[in-house]
Amino acid sequence: MSLHVKATLMTEQEIGRALNRIAHEIIERNKGADNLALVGVHTRGVPIAERLAQLIHSFEGVMPPVGKLDITLYRDDLTEIALQPVVKKTEVPFDVHGLRIVLCDDVLFTGRTARAALDALIDMGRPAVIQLAVLVDRGHRELPIRADYVGKNVPTSAQEVVKVKLKDIDGENGVELLEVLP
Repeated sequence: MSLHVKATLMTEQEIGRALNRIAHEIIERNKGADNLALVGVHTRGVPIAERLAQLIHSFEGVMPPVGKLDITLYRDDLTEIALQPVVKKTEVPFDVHGLRIVLCDDVLFTGRTARAALDALIDMGRPAVIQLAVLVDRGHRELPIRADYVGKNVPTSAQEVVKVKLKDIDGENGVELLEVLP
């Protein structure tokens, strides 16, 4: 099995515009940035949360705190992904109780990662609200979960993969649609 690049879905500039728009939507829906925190799901949700926090700070003058969430042990497919899964560090250096939390991830697919992230957050306390921001929503939901903020909706097939590349991790920014070849 190999992967072949089928299309470029978002360029660096398009990612920047999408994150700008999402930051404005977050501010508008939450009536500002007070009592707001962002939590990124490892791996690529973390730099997305950090970028959104910087944008919100530049627009509102308020820097929302940012947390990093590892959901590995909350996954419902833990036994299927690896015998010894790699667990990253969860760092949420603030009390989530009563906050308006924006959970950030790169791609929304089946909804299972978002469900695991919700479980992990709720284990930390009782936020006032949890909202979901994703760079790409590719459909194929298996759970009743939807994003509040979406950079781009992309209809995909089961034989396709959405690959988000972010400078912080991959050295470049872009989103590609990959096709699985036999």
